Amino acid sequence: MRAKNAGTVWRGLARRFRGAGIETAGLDARLLLGHVLGLDGLQLAVKENLLVSDADIASLELLAKRRLGGEPVARIVGSKEFYGLEFGLNEATLVPRPETEMLVDLGIEFLEGRKRCAILDLGTGSGCILISLLVNLSGAGGIGIDLSEEALEQAGQNSVCHGVEARTDWRAGSWFAPLGDEKFDLVVSNPPYIASQEIEGLQTEVRKFDPRVALDGGRDGLAAYRAIIGGASRHLRSPGTLLLEIGHDQAEAVAALCLENRFEKPSVRKDLAGQPRVIVAQY
Repeated sequence: MRAKNAGTVWRGLARRFRGAGIETAGLDARLLLGHVLGLDGLQLAVKENLLVSDADIASLELLAKRRLGGEPVARIVGSKEFYGLEFGLNEATLVPRPETEMLVDLGIEFLEGRKRCAILDLGTGSGCILISLLVNLSGAGGIGIDLSEEALEQAGQNSVCHGVEARTDWRAGSWFAPLGDEKFDLVVSNPPYIASQEIEGLQTEVRKFDPRVALDGGRDGLAAYRAIIGGASRHLRSPGTLLLEIGHDQAEAVAALCLENRFEKPSVRKDLAGQPRVIVAQY
């Protein structure tokens, strides 16, 4: 068999992905080939003439079949970039999404310049929100809570990778249950907010490969918000800030829950697509 170079291999794989209707075909092909060869995107771009061994092509084919089966590239390679940092993933963690970076932007906006501050991240998953905040706020420390011990193990590994493990505390449990009387300057969460009956209609990448517990927001999608907003005031300093990612049609309902629980009039921040994405509530 005639040896193929890296450029030929990834372009051929990209064509297969496009033929299967994968919108990010070119990017996905490069990421998978780079993963097999141990090269990042820039290295792969300048090494297009690198010959790819039969063994590496066989390994790539196994990964390609998983992608063609609907599995996200981040799941296949076991990591995803978020807020300019790379985060390891496992089966118990969501794949971080770009729109969630708004929570980090806003957290930095509210806390930047403080010599000391405390952050609580509810449903922390991979820890990407809390860790990104701590990397950018040298005076901050925080607690990340999740139901899954497996997710917390991954979050702990990520905190070590990014040098903030001494400023993090990972606790297993439901929402505020693992806390004592600790109070925080910022409570942040990207909770499950998909109505139970809508999950089967989600994209295959989400429905089949993301943990259901991190998606299912109950009958109306608001169960997690009721728990978080109802308990946040007991753990927020005054003044303190609550940041919640929301679904595109949930702003009015979540804002009403904030008002019912004695938060000041909440504001809604929109993402780059113009969709309501984050509720900001002050206490």
